[in-house]
Amino acid sequence: MLDKEKLDGVIVGTPTHPRAWISAHAMIRNIDVYMEKPIALTVEEGRALVKLARKYKRITQAGTQQRTIPLNNWASDLVKNGAIGKLKKVISANFVGPLRWNENTQYPDSPHTKEPWWDLWTNQAIFRPYHEDLHRTWAKWWDYDGGGTGFGVTGWGAHAYDQIQRGLGTDTTGPIEIILEEPVKDRPAGLFEKREIKPEETGAPYYPMTEGVIGPRAKVRMRYKNGVELELYYDSDRGPGLGCIFVGDNGSIEINRDAVVSNPPEILQRPDRPEKLTVPETQPHLEDWIRGIKTRKQCLADIEIGHRSNTLCVLVNIVRDVGKVGEVLKWDPKKEQFKNCDEANAMLSRPRRKGYELPA
Repeated sequence: MLDKEKLDGVIVGTPTHPRAWISAHAMIRNIDVYMEKPIALTVEEGRALVKLARKYKRITQAGTQQRTIPLNNWASDLVKNGAIGKLKKVISANFVGPLRWNENTQYPDSPHTKEPWWDLWTNQAIFRPYHEDLHRTWAKWWDYDGGGTGFGVTGWGAHAYDQIQRGLGTDTTGPIEIILEEPVKDRPAGLFEKREIKPEETGAPYYPMTEGVIGPRAKVRMRYKNGVELELYYDSDRGPGLGCIFVGDNGSIEINRDAVVSNPPEILQRPDRPEKLTVPETQPHLEDWIRGIKTRKQCLADIEIGHRSNTLCVLVNIVRDVGKVGEVLKWDPKKEQFKNCDEANAMLSRPRRKGYELPA
């Protein structure tokens, strides 16, 4: 199709593991790309996409639509411009990570195993016989995603981490230290005890969506060059699941999807405060991409921004997998490598199956 049709753009809404491969093949044909989040499976893959986009001058948009919600951007700019004083920390959720596939699994006989589409679907990952759990619940398996089930690291986490990056003004960089604060265990996403939900809880509409979700979780803390610490601590029935809380010397601002609160409330009582959306939340994001296609100006969620936000997701999963509780793993956001952990560096890329290599 990419060779035959005269396309302006492609929306890549596939599972995560073939997303970079498809996006790359579109870019080298001079087609602009909207990539669902996460944009890539690994840090190496994400950086390769950025290089291709720049080489072929492609207009790209990562599917983190909070970037084009006026209220979110307004509140993020308040944080960056000192409305809560000097920023001390950011608090966000302790998201559920991916599972490893049990290689001793018994596979039912299925004609799908030998069908070409199953080979294509498997893409860069290890080829296994067809299994419905792989195919239908791909988002919870390490080989295909980074925890994309409800309240997953690369599912909801991709949105929350992008909101963090926006408010911190770190769109093209990242943290310098990452600390795993407890052993990784399969835990329920939240406590879900009976309690009174307060009106100011921006995450309340999302709490019921995460009940029953269980998976590998552990608190992680990150530190940025300016000294601000990021605490990934919240359960799914507390806090802004799709956003974060910025804490400064003079108060706090909580930003979720098209919802904000502050302490004290006066921080947000300003005449320039935008109204909430009156259109679907995806609409401004797609419009921004189409505008970029026409004007050739970068989108608000350009691929570099999407890559950096996704890198936070990948770092959380890597640090948990390495399992060095309490140790400070030093990250170089410029070189995109760990300074003191070869085991973690080995997980920044993965072997790709023959025939599914990224184009050079």
